[in-house]
Amino acid sequence: MQTYINKIGEHVGQTVTIKGWLHNRRSSGKIHFLVVRDGTGFLQVVMGKKDVDDATFQRADHLSQESAIIITGTVKAEARASGGYEMVASGLDVVHEAHDYPITPKEHGVDYLMDRRHLWIRAERQTAILRVRH
Repeated sequence: MQTYINKIGEHVGQTVTIKGWLHNRRSSGKIHFLVVRDGTGFLQVVMGKKDVDDATFQRADHLSQESAIIITGTVKAEARASGGYEMVASGLDVVHEAHDYPITPKEHGVDYLMDRRHLWIRAERQTAILRVRH
């Protein structure tokens, strides 16, 4: 069943499906941490090498920022996570892999960012600013 990230706390212990974009990815060998954004919030997804098959684990290792993905997994409460919850992944489908996304997690000038404003508003800070203005 598809779930929105802002409602993830209602599904602790259940297996759910999240559809969204890969906001950030980091890895430490046998485990990937994927931060997924779906328009309602951000969720950290933990993908261990023992939790998924080798092909899925390798696919997650090479995903680029803003790739469209569908992740299935079990929701658990985690006090250290930003929203208080995280997901342990059991499956990953890549809808579309983004290539050459122009706004990477590094410093860009204001002119550069304003020329790509439609992409810049996907950032957490810019989204928060727009919510306050709304």
